[in-house]
Amino acid sequence: MKIDEVFSMIENQFNQYGSRARQLREEGRKVIGYICSFVPLEMITASGAIPFRVRGNIHEPITLGDTLLETIVCPYYRSCFDLSIKGRYEFLSGLVIPHACDSMVRSYSVWSYSLPYSYFHFVNVPTICEESSFEFFEEELKHFKRSLERLMDKSIEEEDLLKAIQLHNQNREKIRALYELRKSDPPLLSGTELMMTLTVGSGLPVDESNEWFDRVIKAVKGRDASPLSKGPRILIDGACIDHIELVKLVEELGGNVVADTICNGARDSFPKTEESGDPIRALSHRYLEKLNCPKTYRANKAGTFEGDIASRFGDIGAYAKEFRVDGAILYVYKYCDPFGFEVPARKAYYQLIRVPMLHLEDTYSAGNLGQLRTRIQAFLEMIGG
Repeated sequence: MKIDEVFSMIENQFNQYGSRARQLREEGRKVIGYICSFVPLEMITASGAIPFRVRGNIHEPITLGDTLLETIVCPYYRSCFDLSIKGRYEFLSGLVIPHACDSMVRSYSVWSYSLPYSYFHFVNVPTICEESSFEFFEEELKHFKRSLERLMDKSIEEEDLLKAIQLHNQNREKIRALYELRKSDPPLLSGTELMMTLTVGSGLPVDESNEWFDRVIKAVKGRDASPLSKGPRILIDGACIDHIELVKLVEELGGNVVADTICNGARDSFPKTEESGDPIRALSHRYLEKLNCPKTYRANKAGTFEGDIASRFGDIGAYAKEFRVDGAILYVYKYCDPFGFEVPARKAYYQLIRVPMLHLEDTYSAGNLGQLRTRIQAFLEMIGG
């Protein structure tokens, strides 16, 4: 398949997000929506259901959602809720929300009594990484497993879990391979193309997602030249970015988005689950220990501020070095407390590793793109000389 055909189909699925999941639901499959990277997708896949990441839409004003949720809640999360209330995800069989930020925790009941799904589950993810936390989380995962078994009317055997872990690890390996295509200068795969591809993959069964990633990898490797010109190499840092507008804007202004540390990008996609030993224990360590989210408290073992930020944000420095970035954009949503509280520490870390950084606070609305354009353009001119 030619590269233009591949990305034409990817773009179509991106614009019609959920169409394949809706089709599978009509064929009798159960589709379980989820909001955050802390939801153990392997468990859903092992049950026979399809995990589906619920998205928002920066081009659609939040209306019905604001009649039920406080407007001081994260705008990305409110948008996801708003679209759900409007029936955009009526094909879902149920919804899983984890203990991530306070917006998710405190509004779980609003989702459960406002939407008509027959299945809701709250995954209580601990906020600290200690031995007792893993013991608690393992029991929580067993509780999640039992709830899915009741929904699907089948038992989830250890073999089912191991197979699902292998499938999702293959998915993560393919995502890693996609990122490798961004190391050349200019990158063979644009940031916009990658964001579309990853978003499409999060709305498909994992085996179909793997097939699409293989098609994109093969097509991009066959490119004679990059779709971009040389420019400042940018890393995007922040929470979940489920739209292409920010990355597209950076690339329109002459930057090359070559790396990220965002929830639905490298930060939460690269870590794999151990395939040996007890699968429940392996999942508890993958989702609690390996996902470097600001909502998780990690003790300052270094004893100094500099040592602490080097430990907490070391993945940023590693990716900055690996992908040879010239600058970073810290993109934080208004009312996103976990990232908002960490902004001073992250700024200090970028200074420590000598990477210029632009901090943007946004309200998850296309109406702000003009303001973002002005600031991003000035930043690119500053670091690009």
